Amino acid sequence: MNEFKHFINGEFIASASGKTFENRCPVDNSLIGAVYEAGRDEVDAAVKAAKAALQGPWGKMTQAERITLLNRVADRINERSDEFLAAECRDTGKPYSIARHIDIPRGAANFKAFSETLANHPTEAFRMDTPDGEGAINLGHRSPKGVVAVISPWNLPLLLMTFKVGPALACGNTVVVKPSEETPATATLLGEVMNECGVPAGVYNVIHGLGPNSAGEFLTTHPLVNAITFTGETRTGEAIMKAAAVGLRNISMELGGKNPALVFADCDLDKAVEGTMRSAFVNCGQVCLGTERVYVERPIYEAFLARMKDAVAQLKLGRPEDPAANFGPLVSLAHRDKVKYYYDLAVQEGARVEIGGGIPDMGAELNDGAWIEPTIWTGLADDARVIREEIFGPCCHIRPFDTEAEVIALANDTEYGLAAAIWTENSSRAVRVAEQVEAGLVWVNSWFLRDLRTAFGGAKQSGIGREGGVHGLEFYTELKNICIKL
Repeated sequence: MNEFKHFINGEFIASASGKTFENRCPVDNSLIGAVYEAGRDEVDAAVKAAKAALQGPWGKMTQAERITLLNRVADRINERSDEFLAAECRDTGKPYSIARHIDIPRGAANFKAFSETLANHPTEAFRMDTPDGEGAINLGHRSPKGVVAVISPWNLPLLLMTFKVGPALACGNTVVVKPSEETPATATLLGEVMNECGVPAGVYNVIHGLGPNSAGEFLTTHPLVNAITFTGETRTGEAIMKAAAVGLRNISMELGGKNPALVFADCDLDKAVEGTMRSAFVNCGQVCLGTERVYVERPIYEAFLARMKDAVAQLKLGRPEDPAANFGPLVSLAHRDKVKYYYDLAVQEGARVEIGGGIPDMGAELNDGAWIEPTIWTGLADDARVIREEIFGPCCHIRPFDTEAEVIALANDTEYGLAAAIWTENSSRAVRVAEQVEAGLVWVNSWFLRDLRTAFGGAKQSGIGREGGVHGLEFYTELKNICIKL
């Protein structure tokens, strides 16, 4: 049995209390190992180590030296990719075929992409006139924010954690990471890589635990934390925002979503079906950018629905290491219970279950795992809870529409505003509709196509702030103006 210890100041340590919680594999509910739960003392030690590291060798490095070091980290993750892959798939249950091409390589690439992008972005400079005629020069100067608390989710554990740690370290900050209690492995393993690559002690720290009255709360309320970045549920984001208000710490949050797909009759039907299948069912629907509401123009509605049902029927459920499997379990039994609750609620609210809707029989070896069927509904009212509330599972509701104005109103009829996908071969319509959809990210004839130089974040209750590319500078650095009188 493995033990998952905290990584603080370059060392792996257990909790002084000895308190642990179980980490179980969602494939069959087998025990992976015991995870030490951080108390206030461990969180305090991690934050103070991060604070001290700002004044040590890390704080004295040049940008070029930091880039070299972070590139080395990326290379080492790739060199140990089999270990990261196995750890990630044990924690999440996702197929190797997905994690091998997305989670691990993209998680490593975040270190290179952000260090190089942020290093080459200029600051502003202005010449101004003064009454004596000599003038003055104003120079923009960016400095690290300080200690950044990184609270990362369980659905893409390595990728979404390094999406924050990469730019934070590239800007010269230090970090204390609290991974989800469901997926502690890859954040912990990254500590080994940091030591192997010569990253100074205290720059990267990991503490394990839960949220309220545990590591999450102790970290977000710690007075030496200068900024907090979080990906997860909106309710948790609200609690973190309240904690950050004490001391006026900066926050960046990517929160919940109830994302729409708008499928017009002039779309390429093959592309639209393939893209919507991915957006609704990849990673078992556990993607913040995923699609749960699908609106299809009436002339192609029946054909689209039939194609989607056929595609769902072809999904292959299986163990992560099964090369034929492209659909795994949910992350935990607790999350399976939540998703199944919505499956049952959909029927109560009048949905027609087109396919799925239950828990599959996976056989004696796997039936204790967090398996659930990929599901499509039709026939729900627009005010049904299943249409309004985020489920975060492998499911979608497909509804016909008649006019462009109607579908824009339907897409925007939500408290969320994270992402949307538009399927049309009419370029004028694509731009016109995209500009009116209330979301931080809008894809046209694609989904999850990410250029790391572009802004990433949500509108309405889907988040605050933007990360990605140079936009991360606004969160991970403090901009100072230096005025020099000539």
